[in-house]
Amino acid sequence: MKASELIKELCEGAFAPEVTCDTIKAGDAEKEIKRVGVTMFATVDVVRRAKEMGVDMLIVHEPTYYDHMDTDIPKTSVTVAKKQLIEESGIVIWRYHDNMHYRVADMITEGEMHYLGIKGEIKRTPYSASYVFECDEPITANALAKIMREELGIKHLRISGEENKPSKRLGACFGTPGGVFELLCDESIEIVMTGEACEWKLAEYARDACALGINKTLMVMGHVASERDGMRLLAEKMKAKYPFETIYIECGEVYN
Repeated sequence: MKASELIKELCEGAFAPEVTCDTIKAGDAEKEIKRVGVTMFATVDVVRRAKEMGVDMLIVHEPTYYDHMDTDIPKTSVTVAKKQLIEESGIVIWRYHDNMHYRVADMITEGEMHYLGIKGEIKRTPYSASYVFECDEPITANALAKIMREELGIKHLRISGEENKPSKRLGACFGTPGGVFELLCDESIEIVMTGEACEWKLAEYARDACALGINKTLMVMGHVASERDGMRLLAEKMKAKYPFETIYIECGEVYN
């Protein structure tokens, strides 16, 4: 199978915008692939490991060169060296972002909730890539944090607001989507999980709400930790569907 053929299949059933960041960042789209790596970021370390593993194609979720569309790239010693490393590897790098989020079942949210293992129902919101999760059983922020650490392996989790009151409606705003503040302000939603946060806005709102006796919590998981399990689920689905070898490559959380 060619890289271009796999890309076409993975985009089927999605309603991504016409102008999309889901483009090939490096390599030849017509390359025959025998081994595919799936990861969150094409970090320097990931590219090196992928080359050692004999990976022909790397599917990533986020930018390679620190720019959303990977077009307005600063020419620095870092970007020049990284581009040279990638070109020498011969690996096809394709970003799978919009076509993961813009489908009936957002694959990132599906993966995160799947590996969290909490029973309930995912519901859409008017905001792109932000959802509400209705828990079958109430859960506290501290109990949820314990599950995140154990099941998702999150090392750098931050909580602002209430920690011990049971909650049933969770905001699932993985990555850096729209609508995080709106869901935090929603009186019916008690816990909002997100990847990144503007502390002066989101965290301070949750802290003040808690001080006023209102059951409100912001849980900041970190960008990688809040979306990588969607990529992990993608790798599992690809293993079951395609004859070539699929490998999930962990890029690790960004902070030490």
